[in-house]
Amino acid sequence: MTDTAFKPGDTVVTPRDPGTIIDVRATPSGKWVYGVEHDSGEVGYFTPRALQRAQG
Repeated sequence: MTDTAFKPGDTVVTPRDPGTIIDVRATPSGKWVYGVEHDSGEVGYFTPRALQRAQG
């Protein structure tokens, strides 16, 4: 895994909005995806390349 590993509870910025990681899964191809819940309650899954740690 890379140094950009995230864990549940981390606050991140997605291409859309900031959110909180609530789920971590491996895809059948062996890649990791992270479930991010936005303030609206919507959950989206993103690869680590699409996420950045939230500042502050």
